Amino acid sequence: MIKRPGQRHYSAEVMILAVSVWMVLFDNYSFFSHLLSTYPITVTNIGFLISLCLLFTAIMVILLAAMGIGRLLKLILIIILMVGSVTAYFMDSYNTIISMEVVKSVLQTDVSESFGLLNVKLALYLGLIGVLPSFLVCRVNIRTLPFRMAFFSRLKLFGASAAVIFSMLLIFSDAYASFFREHKSIRYYTNPTTPIYAAFKYFNGRLVSDGNFTYQKIGLDAHRDIYVGKRKLLILVIGETARADRFSLNGYIKNTNPLLDQRHVVSFDNVWSCGTATSVSVPCMFSSLNQSNYREKVAENTDNVLDVLKRAGVHVVWFDNNSDSKGVALRVPYASYRSSSINPDCDIECRDVGMLVGVKKFVSETPAGDILVVLHQMGSHGPEYAKRYPKEFEHFSPSCQSNLLNECSQDEINNAYDNSILYTDYFLSQIIDYLKSQTSQMSTAMLYISDHGESLGESGIYLHGFPYSFAPDVQKHVPMIFWADSDYIESKKDILDKSSVERRLSHDNLFHTVLGLMAIKTSIYKAEMDIFSDG
Repeated sequence: MIKRPGQRHYSAEVMILAVSVWMVLFDNYSFFSHLLSTYPITVTNIGFLISLCLLFTAIMVILLAAMGIGRLLKLILIIILMVGSVTAYFMDSYNTIISMEVVKSVLQTDVSESFGLLNVKLALYLGLIGVLPSFLVCRVNIRTLPFRMAFFSRLKLFGASAAVIFSMLLIFSDAYASFFREHKSIRYYTNPTTPIYAAFKYFNGRLVSDGNFTYQKIGLDAHRDIYVGKRKLLILVIGETARADRFSLNGYIKNTNPLLDQRHVVSFDNVWSCGTATSVSVPCMFSSLNQSNYREKVAENTDNVLDVLKRAGVHVVWFDNNSDSKGVALRVPYASYRSSSINPDCDIECRDVGMLVGVKKFVSETPAGDILVVLHQMGSHGPEYAKRYPKEFEHFSPSCQSNLLNECSQDEINNAYDNSILYTDYFLSQIIDYLKSQTSQMSTAMLYISDHGESLGESGIYLHGFPYSFAPDVQKHVPMIFWADSDYIESKKDILDKSSVERRLSHDNLFHTVLGLMAIKTSIYKAEMDIFSDG
């Protein structure tokens, strides 16, 4: 490379060190705020805090030095800076953690959902701590060295960084032992190390085969039990981001379920999700796998409950007002209701209740046989809760109208979210009213269960997607509601007492409960997992 007069050239190692320091200082507000709340600046803690900054910087240097090789260095640094600025925004604004579940959800998010996250603050983060340093990286001239010199220069950087890490761990060994053992959650806020690790873990799980994933059919012996009475119509509603504690049916102080309360539904108030994100919970709840042994690639390559029902002769259909079925409905009829061309109830967005048009049409065109209809809601999807319901459902006010939740008061956030639950109450009541109209021809029932919950500012945390092991209960405790006509419920009355409703249940129960409700006989059915079984 020809060096022009007055033009300064820097080594690749200086660039890596500069970017590492920049990201530690400007992309890690969440990490340091959580750290200082646990380890305040005192004479006792100051040495450990300084050592932790040095250790974090050294780890960053090793990470960037390993990724940025040769001519790819600038490109890698720019990508890391841009991604780090976006993840810093979400971590700082919503106090969320970029977990593998979040990475998966981001990759599966459609364009319309992405627009709901855009705002001026995100643009500022992107511009100031993403675009600005990326521009400087582009402008800097990197000194070109022969391969041998470049190799040993990078090796020295690795060695110096490793020495820093080793020294800090050795000098403050007791403090680090306590930190790693007792404060794992704080480490999840490191940026961009945690997002990079989460992305690597996700893509590694997708690309690296750790077993034989030949597609497996299950329930090959599935068949309808002996017909007694009318054919069955079950509507299974998959809620979105609904918390059990925000349903007045479960004791919430605000009356968020005025219509369901009049329809004699059964509300199960001790139900727990399989995951803290839709991309995990929805496939998991339809799978025969339990949360404890759930693996995405196994579930993808194995029949789910819809496949078993279809094999047994049940007419199955999935109507979606969310992003998609997360792979669950690949082998059954599917229709999206996110467009006004198919959904008749759209204003600023298409409403869940519009899916009922598809339900009525499908049922009328299916004159024989049992029917299962799955309705996947938009529900209470955040952070724009106020967009999740029509204006006439603005019952609790004032409500937060922004996607910057930390700029709204707690009451405003609660009111917007509670209004979205009020609209779900209306939606479910409309389903029940329709089912009642069909009881002369069919035995009808509705089962509603949410995919996961939501943090609404408790402990400064918003949204969802935390690693399950230490996610707050509000992200895992979900509502489940059941309604059935007299024919459907007759055999279930004895087991719907108070102790039954309050017993701990989870998404693990759904697979077997749906088989039981549709009276399907198969060797894979487990009566003890069916919430309505007395066996």
